[in-house]
Amino acid sequence: MRLTVIDDEHDRFRDACGVVGVSGHQEAANIAYLGLYALQHRGQESAGIVAGDGAHFVRKVDAGLVADVFDEPALRALPGDFAVGHVRYATAGEENEHVRDAQPLLVRCGIGQFCVAHNGNLINYRALRDELEQAGSIFQTTSDTEVICHLMARAHGDLVERLKAALSRVQGAFSLVVAGTGLLIGVRDPSGVRPLVLGTLDDGHILASETCAFDLVGASRVRDVAPGEMVVVDGQDVRTDRLDNPDGLPVANCVFEHVYFARPDSLVFGRPVHVARKEMGRVLAAEHPIDADVVIPVPDSGFFAAMGYAEASGIPFDMGLVRNHYVGRTFIEPEQGIRNFGVRLKLNPAAHLMNDKRVIVVDDSIVRGTTSRKIVELIRRAGAKAVHMRISAPPTIGPCHYGVDTPSEKELIAAQKSVEEIRTHIGADSLGYLSLEGLSRAMAVARGEGPETTFCHACFSRRYPIPLAP
Repeated sequence: MRLTVIDDEHDRFRDACGVVGVSGHQEAANIAYLGLYALQHRGQESAGIVAGDGAHFVRKVDAGLVADVFDEPALRALPGDFAVGHVRYATAGEENEHVRDAQPLLVRCGIGQFCVAHNGNLINYRALRDELEQAGSIFQTTSDTEVICHLMARAHGDLVERLKAALSRVQGAFSLVVAGTGLLIGVRDPSGVRPLVLGTLDDGHILASETCAFDLVGASRVRDVAPGEMVVVDGQDVRTDRLDNPDGLPVANCVFEHVYFARPDSLVFGRPVHVARKEMGRVLAAEHPIDADVVIPVPDSGFFAAMGYAEASGIPFDMGLVRNHYVGRTFIEPEQGIRNFGVRLKLNPAAHLMNDKRVIVVDDSIVRGTTSRKIVELIRRAGAKAVHMRISAPPTIGPCHYGVDTPSEKELIAAQKSVEEIRTHIGADSLGYLSLEGLSRAMAVARGEGPETTFCHACFSRRYPIPLAP
């Protein structure tokens, strides 16, 4: 037997993290814990909670899943009616670096203690860090979030004034939850790339990356924090402020939240995620029809798009691939080896549903192409006489610089190969991607009663709404 690391996990996009904040609730840490549990899909490398009375805080962070980091004794050691929580994906590093860079960050400066949890990425992080280090700042992590903390510590005024001063220096994507001096603050960058939602719970307030966190704890959604808005919760009072936007940056919500990142039961940017994904599948069926016998999803990412494709095409939907939900990133592999072992451990084909059939398999993206090739081979070995791959998003041709762990452009197969070359590489009989125009149409339908907005689709178009640092 040998210990093996699953490499197929790196053939997916991964969001950087999820955040939650609670104020005015006597079980704030427990509420934050449950909120993080609901947001676990947004980060699985580390988890953390900072809790206290709004002036004095206690911090607990560690590598691993939420349920592994927090047990009853750990939560009992986090008293108070304020709590800020964070789950994180790391883009690189060993496990000790996951702990070192785990959030929320807890800082003490001239105005006392405050904590910060961040979802996003600062594109001018390196220049700011170099400037601060030359001025004498000592960094404890490799996280860009620590730059915000140092800028706040060097600023003047109260917590809100210091936060505004710090954010006036940074460029990029940020949805932040900050607590200190009796305040809970939620703020989004002027383009609103990453989501953040405000809600109420009993007599308190809650902030979270997605509404699925509200559903678990019984909170009521009030509204999204608007792009460029700072929401300040002070007891029962909620006031708002605006960040400066001197460059006139456009609103650019990350469309990949709806394609893949967010849970399908969430409202993100005011739109129900599952409706958006089904509509992507419906438009995909119109753009790339094919005669076939069954439509199957790659679980779980392709589920709703496959449903939409089946409904629009009239081809039956079925679960031809069954996912094992209890697989970590390491496992013991038999010495003799099993073909495509990593994928087979996660996905098992239901051969009786696909034998001697023309199969349409729907997924949200193809990153490097290695996993898609293995999935096509699994389906063929299950007896399918044709395998037609359909992707419910456009080809991914550019890396994200706004808080998503993506490969470099040279590792993105669609940036290097044509659609026909990708089809040959993965071994499918046909391959069809949703067009960028089709994605826009799907998002317009999914808007429902939500606000009109524009989306960041730089990973599909290389048109970056926030200018990149030189």
